[in-house]
Amino acid sequence: MKREILISSAPQEARVAILEDDVLVEFLVERPDAGRMVGDIYLGEVQAVLPGIQAAFVDIGTEKAAFLHASDLAEEEDDEENGDGNGSAGRRRTYPPIQDVVKKGQHVLVQVTKEAISTKGPRVTNQISLPGRFLVHMPQSNHVGVSRKIDDREERARLRKMAKENLNDGAGGLIIRTAGEELTPELFKRELGTLLNTWKQIQKKARNAKAPALIHREAGLTRGIIRDIFTDKVDSLTVDRKDVYGEIKRYLDGIDPDLMKRVHLYQDPLPLFDKHGIEETIREAFQRRVDLPSGGYLIIEPTEALVSVDVNTGRYTGKKDPEKTILRTNLDAAREVARQLRLRDIGGIIVVDFIDMDTKSHQDRVLQELRTYLNRDRARTRAFAVSDLGLIEMTRQRVRPSLYYSLTEPCAHCDGAGRVFTAETVVRRIERALRRAAVNGDDRRLAVRVHPQVALHILEDEPEFLRRLATRLRLNLDLRDDPLMKADEFRLLSGPALTDVTGKYSV
Repeated sequence: MKREILISSAPQEARVAILEDDVLVEFLVERPDAGRMVGDIYLGEVQAVLPGIQAAFVDIGTEKAAFLHASDLAEEEDDEENGDGNGSAGRRRTYPPIQDVVKKGQHVLVQVTKEAISTKGPRVTNQISLPGRFLVHMPQSNHVGVSRKIDDREERARLRKMAKENLNDGAGGLIIRTAGEELTPELFKRELGTLLNTWKQIQKKARNAKAPALIHREAGLTRGIIRDIFTDKVDSLTVDRKDVYGEIKRYLDGIDPDLMKRVHLYQDPLPLFDKHGIEETIREAFQRRVDLPSGGYLIIEPTEALVSVDVNTGRYTGKKDPEKTILRTNLDAAREVARQLRLRDIGGIIVVDFIDMDTKSHQDRVLQELRTYLNRDRARTRAFAVSDLGLIEMTRQRVRPSLYYSLTEPCAHCDGAGRVFTAETVVRRIERALRRAAVNGDDRRLAVRVHPQVALHILEDEPEFLRRLATRLRLNLDLRDDPLMKADEFRLLSGPALTDVTGKYSV
């Protein structure tokens, strides 16, 4: 599989596109005013300890207090790399009661594992991990692990032995990352020394800091991508800024000079993303509908609780066998669902409603196709068997808001609902409000201010609306359009000063 990384940088924004076989599969954005927090280390102060939910809230200086669960205080027993290099590294099975470990007012050193999402503050752990190019150092652990993606048993044993020989007592634990395959003792010692020195600096800064305080910031987007993703399995990396190119070159000179031949400086006047034709794909990542090669399509609906994905055959009706038509559409959908989850960085609970399949073998084939493409994802995923309702439920690791939430805001017209009342519905609401005004109000002269679309509906479809109501309710009515109003908003204005009295009479 051909893999490429494109980095487009500007003073106010850095964008990274990851392509597989010339198809965009991941898109990441970093802006100075909305920095990435995952991996940052803070000295926090415990604000509250809640034994009922086995959690504590920690002030780390952010708008909302950070959430620290008891499981994030316990040492992990699974010593395999989780794939992201941030936060703690594996599943925990046991942990002590949180009230026995932390107290209100206590200062704790914590690391962000999940950014603030919606109404929730960031999630933190006190099991610190410091990722490097080849290693992840865990100062408060004693485990030595090797990435699951390194399959060779002899290589795994060699790396584990090298780690144990170079770790002094009390130096903490290590995970050898996928990029550490065939790691030499010299590079191992150099990176371990760097990570140990970083931990000493963090400890020193924490001793002298006053909580809440930022102690250590994780690498920025560009450097993190080079460290975590750019290996000999990536065919090329193209960057469009000379200073960023120089930064990448200096970093690779110290860890893997051979990779520099795969790094290219883009100097064409045509923007880098336009050159590769991916700007349109990025815009499509914010649309509900995603078309499939077979002619079917997906509808992706994010909600507060979960994300639903609906699969439809669309214009693809096949030829003779409906089962084959459904299978082909569902296989296309399985591949596209896996890609869209990565591209949109969707996390949490996802429910996929594939087209109903009567054959168990077809259900298993679609599920296997979905899992195969999910295996390419850097985030942890888990897809369950087809349910009795024909749904596939799955989860995907969520460490930050999706592109949808991080790069958009609620619509000023629909307040995020995605729908607005029709013009006819608005007119009926106006009618009810005027009836209330006629009964309860003293002023018989009212101006009705509406969006031009509603005004046009009244003039064209209900030209007798105002005259009929004025006669029946004995009101003097005046219709005014206002393009600055929302499409389904209206105002009732009263008196010489045209005072807004909408709230007294509207629905």
